[in-house]
Amino acid sequence: MYRILIADDEQIEKMVLYRTLEKNFGSQSEIWQAENGREALELFDEKDIQIAVLDIEMPGINGIEAAQEMRKRKPSCNIIFLTAYDEFSYAKKAIAVRALDYLLKPYQEELIAVMEEAMRLTDLAERMALGASGSLTAESVRQADEEPEPAKLPKVAEMIRNYIKENYTHDLSMQDVAREMNYSEAYFCKLFKQCFEKNFTAYLTEFRIDEAKRLLEQSNINVKNIGERVGCPDSNYFAKVFKRVAGCSPSEYRAGSGI
Repeated sequence: MYRILIADDEQIEKMVLYRTLEKNFGSQSEIWQAENGREALELFDEKDIQIAVLDIEMPGINGIEAAQEMRKRKPSCNIIFLTAYDEFSYAKKAIAVRALDYLLKPYQEELIAVMEEAMRLTDLAERMALGASGSLTAESVRQADEEPEPAKLPKVAEMIRNYIKENYTHDLSMQDVAREMNYSEAYFCKLFKQCFEKNFTAYLTEFRIDEAKRLLEQSNINVKNIGERVGCPDSNYFAKVFKRVAGCSPSEYRAGSGI
């Protein structure tokens, strides 16, 4: 069972968030709720939280401050930020605490994809006894002070598409692509959302599922091997993500295509 914490001072927002997570992940997780950063930290220690979903703007100890303390106490924790404000300074702070993602409200579809990735990383961290990846250098802070330029977007989008197309079969992260393109993580995060109107995790997941559909339609390759070919070597994870995105299992999709 994954141990998940959600923290938001807005009761309705917190209720919607809880119901969304309960509906999609309730059978495989325990979910605790906090109304502010101080309560979140208490639950974080008491319940040994693995995944924390934090609203940034909370009274007293805000989400960023709570995340900074969580990172000190448990480096392997996966942190996801939620906010109603599209401010670049927030994205920079999120990267500084090595957050898995930074989502703008409303966030429903993106949240499911990011939670699936957080669970995958939690499993990986436990198997390998390693902390969450990611680092912030002085150079990346300097680069992140720049605002994305609209004129760059079409070219940047094409470069990102090409890189993902050539590398999606590997264990690919936003940090990998940012480094390849010589951008700081915060700067790249902003560019990516402006280019594709979704976060990196959601885009990569949809790209992989589209490729999996193509393979399912055109060949008799074993479903497990198709997952490996599109960068999802864990067959259970592949089947779960495929069903969420496509609305049916890989086998059902293949049967419907007449293969």
